[in-house]
Amino acid sequence: MEARSVEEAPVGDEWQYEPKWDGFRCLVFRDGEDVELQSKAGQPLARYFPEIVEAVLAVPAERFVLDGELVVPNEDGFSFDALLQRLHPAASRVKKLAVATPAILIVFDLLVGTDGVSLVDRPLAQRRALLEKFAAQQFKKCDKLRLSPAVTAMDEAGEWLGGVGPTLDGIMAKRRDLPYCSGNRDGMQKIKNYRSADCVVGGFRYAKGKDVVGSLLLGLYDEVGKLNHVGFSSSFKTSERPAITKKLEALIGPPGFTGSAPGGPSRWSPEEDRQWEPLKTKLVVEVSYDHFTGGRFRHGTKVLRWRPDKAPEQCTMDQLRQKSAGLLALLGK
Repeated sequence: MEARSVEEAPVGDEWQYEPKWDGFRCLVFRDGEDVELQSKAGQPLARYFPEIVEAVLAVPAERFVLDGELVVPNEDGFSFDALLQRLHPAASRVKKLAVATPAILIVFDLLVGTDGVSLVDRPLAQRRALLEKFAAQQFKKCDKLRLSPAVTAMDEAGEWLGGVGPTLDGIMAKRRDLPYCSGNRDGMQKIKNYRSADCVVGGFRYAKGKDVVGSLLLGLYDEVGKLNHVGFSSSFKTSERPAITKKLEALIGPPGFTGSAPGGPSRWSPEEDRQWEPLKTKLVVEVSYDHFTGGRFRHGTKVLRWRPDKAPEQCTMDQLRQKSAGLLALLGK
């Protein structure tokens, strides 16, 4: 079952709301001593997460299918970078990472019950009731399997965002009256929790083969005052580019980025021109983003507005620091 992206959460008695977790979607199949973990793309995951296989085998029930999300907790909430590192080809490395950065499975659906009977044709309202009973009976002694919270009032779901802030990836809305909609997006919608940050424009790249700006290169100051490259934005209209280019070209010159800087030609696209122009640190722009991990915006950002009222020195990493306590508290353990 997949989700359709929407700008606003649907409201009505037919909807159920859950947190949107930032991890790997995972189906769990258990039949006796056999356990399989499967990604959304149908790829096997069990070899990469032996601690989850062990946790599933520790469940008293010997036959069931679950739908959930694999995440790696850390002091900032959840680490997607650490989760990516878990997909390592070497068995020795997998074993080491399972101890160093153990994952947990957040469960939000029950597709086959302990009696081996499929539940996918039943409406979500029934499946959720059965899942809660299953979790209460089966997850008692296992902290690596957690039940995802669910509410039927959007006001309550909105309190999650207010309580844990930028650590929550968004809200999932699911139709309580529909069966498990495998392979389509009819039964589930996702509303992403976009955040904003004020960044220094430390440089820019020209559009390939053109004399207008292609992307702004964004920077944030660290605790020792170095301006580090943290991402880019190219979300401006074609009609705006000449004026933006003129503004940028007037500021070409050092210092640009004084900490980590943008790279050169990409090894993935060697033909692409990755040269960039450093700028005097005068311009501040507010951008929206979805994830900030490993010192970088994971995806391209969207320009919200220019901030002439903001001093570049105020654009520090501190504004992106996350608070994890409330996020794990949502899981009830």
